[in-house]
Amino acid sequence: MSNSVLEKPFPPADGECCESGSCQPCVWDNYYTELQKWRIEQAKLNEQVPTNSGV
Repeated sequence: MSNSVLEKPFPPADGECCESGSCQPCVWDNYYTELQKWRIEQAKLNEQVPTNSGV
């Protein structure tokens, strides 16, 4: 398992999607898959951050 932190993915640039709906997977599918992975990682990292409840 890698210790590297995922960078937030960028949405596809203008012109990267053909907008035909026939590509499998679409560049948007890839983007949303990577975005979901990033969000899950962020949630896990946020759970690990200690809170200052005594301050």
